[in-house]
Amino acid sequence: MAWYGYGWRPYVPVSQRRAQARKKMDSLRKKGVNIQPVTIAGRKIATTFWGEAWCDHLESFSDYANRLPRGRTYVRNGSVCHLEINRGEVLAKVMGSELYNLRIQIKTLPAKKWSAIKERCAGQVGSLLELLQGKLSDHVMQVVTDRQEGLFPAPGEISLKCDCPDWAVMCKHVAAVLYGVGARLDQQPELLFKLRGVDHEELIAADAEAAVSAATSRGKAKRLSGGELSDVFGIDLDTSETPAAATKPGKKGSRKPATSKSRTKAAKKTTAKSARNQPATNKAAGKRKAK
Repeated sequence: MAWYGYGWRPYVPVSQRRAQARKKMDSLRKKGVNIQPVTIAGRKIATTFWGEAWCDHLESFSDYANRLPRGRTYVRNGSVCHLEINRGEVLAKVMGSELYNLRIQIKTLPAKKWSAIKERCAGQVGSLLELLQGKLSDHVMQVVTDRQEGLFPAPGEISLKCDCPDWAVMCKHVAAVLYGVGARLDQQPELLFKLRGVDHEELIAADAEAAVSAATSRGKAKRLSGGELSDVFGIDLDTSETPAAATKPGKKGSRKPATSKSRTKAAKKTTAKSARNQPATNKAAGKRKAK
């Protein structure tokens, strides 16, 4: 509970808050609002690499230490009724004594910083699936989660706003939403890149460019072999070439290429056959003349 100038705000039981939240959300859905609640299964707020890394990052800053525990309680009991992640901002609705609206602004990642991340990860991001699942090398994971030079924002890059009457910059509703972001990254890790204003697929593109550059630097800049193309694009290419002239004889449907010797032999057979037919032709012509 918090002091609001006229006394303590009456405590609202969790069950009552949930009932109020459902009623409010149903009303908003009927108005066409796309409600995206945060649902926590079990005690752990986040269970995957990206979600856990986000929560660990939040808890590493002393600025947030005093206010985060109440936020964990709120997000676990389903008080975060709506959470939407956009480029540079998080919009949310949290049920407390009443429904509060929140907006958390987070600065997008500077282009220079993003370029440095891509450069340090080049050649080590095997696939988009591995990236989103956090199944990459320790080096890559250290790069993207680095407290100062990684993807996660520092406190100075975060602006917090809640319309509740709590005087604290980070009220329990804001803390609940920040934890809710971690839970949402469990389901959609690509939203972290969207929040920071960068395209996660560029990490994969940087890998492809590095592979092409490595292949062409070996003196094959004009043309890549089939094996190199397979390495670059991750597909199997049939590089075998069997010209008709190189087909082995003896197999069904095969034809041995003609040589000058075989052509000369064929010509002699044709001449001999013509000579054998010539007498018969002359004899027939004589009979016709006699008649």
